[in-house]
Amino acid sequence: MSQISENELKRISDKNMERFYDYLRLESVSAQGRQIKQTAEAVQALIENTGGESKVLKLEGAHPVVYGFFEAGPTGDSEKTLLFYDHYDVQPEDPLDEWRTEPFEPTVKEGILYARGVSDNKANLMARINAIEAYKNTEGGLPVNVKFFVEGEEEIGSPHVDDYLKTYADLFAADVCIWEAGSKDSDERLGISAGIKGIAYYEARVTSADIDMHSSLAAIADNSAWRLVQALASMRNVKNEITVDGFYDMMTPPTELEKKVLAEMPFDPDASKQNYGLKHSLITDQLTYSPEEALVFYPTLTISGLLSGYTGLGTKTILPRQALAKIDVRLVPGYEPDKVTKLLREHLDKNGFEDVELELLTSVMPFRTNLEDSFVKTVIDSAKKVYGEDKVVLEPNSAGTGPMYGFGKYLNVPILGSGTEWVKSGAHAPNENIRLSDFYQGVEHMVVLLESYKDS
Repeated sequence: MSQISENELKRISDKNMERFYDYLRLESVSAQGRQIKQTAEAVQALIENTGGESKVLKLEGAHPVVYGFFEAGPTGDSEKTLLFYDHYDVQPEDPLDEWRTEPFEPTVKEGILYARGVSDNKANLMARINAIEAYKNTEGGLPVNVKFFVEGEEEIGSPHVDDYLKTYADLFAADVCIWEAGSKDSDERLGISAGIKGIAYYEARVTSADIDMHSSLAAIADNSAWRLVQALASMRNVKNEITVDGFYDMMTPPTELEKKVLAEMPFDPDASKQNYGLKHSLITDQLTYSPEEALVFYPTLTISGLLSGYTGLGTKTILPRQALAKIDVRLVPGYEPDKVTKLLREHLDKNGFEDVELELLTSVMPFRTNLEDSFVKTVIDSAKKVYGEDKVVLEPNSAGTGPMYGFGKYLNVPILGSGTEWVKSGAHAPNENIRLSDFYQGVEHMVVLLESYKDS
């Protein structure tokens, strides 16, 4: 399994637990710019206190990126470099009244550690630091060189990641990359993703009058709320098919290997309904492709928020003058945000909704690693040694989003994600958590992976 015992890994992890808690206490909410500088410096200190080199890198208008480097030991392979990608920023803690503990005070209850940002993604960074410390305590040292790229803007769409990668491509040069996340499903299987969906996130606005009007005028006057919901409804029909002309034509067809890997992915629709308390059937029941295909191979177009008119207690009879919606489009290979924007604009105009303003707020390109790359097998095999032969699932890409594309473009590395989350971690939600048993396993996996990569 590993030259370092489970007991030793747990000892190191427990020894460093207070350092971990101090990291979790930092309120590094990127959307609000809270404690960003302090958290970047804390990450630098974590790396340096573990014996590595570190720099806090800065670009104009961007949150800092932390660089870290650990050299291979005397018996390691100094020709190989593995890069870890992590982020130190977290989502806002709202709604506060739904938390059962203080969001930024780490709290352990029945083996579960609660804190904002613990699953996404501060625990994964700490697991990697603990694994490196374990190796540095051995006579042979680290099996390969290790670098870190730890950013502070992932939760706001990583708008400056590509700028950092272009500017510091030589500094972050590596052969392979391990991404920030990986989670166990309801059957305790660890998902390892070889890619990620992109995103194009929009704000749509309608203004129908200079002032809110008495609702009796609905007899003659249109209003922004109706205009907006009709525009949104024109984009997706009751069968949940996206009806924007040319929308599906951009998709790059999956390879035969990608189809084969997907066919081996387990999926339990009942478990999904139970885990999230779904009140309706899965939308794929009415589509021509499976839930697994939808999660991995197909784009989405969904409404993330609606705001218009009076929403307070009691009644207020008005025609709202303005309406606003947030629209989330998840992208798969073949899709580019600018092309999606053009299609949506053309659709609105063609259907008589020229008055609906559409603004692209943030975007991330999709990315998928070539599944024939040897690093894919290395990561999967190393995970099976820790989690069990039948407890590891390879995903061609996850359903979520992150800035993988730039790492593929500027560093030309295969990328796979592995982490310490579980199906009820609740990332972005109140009571975000990890199980400590998963955290210890995550440390062990990083130890085994580094050794496996050296020998591959």
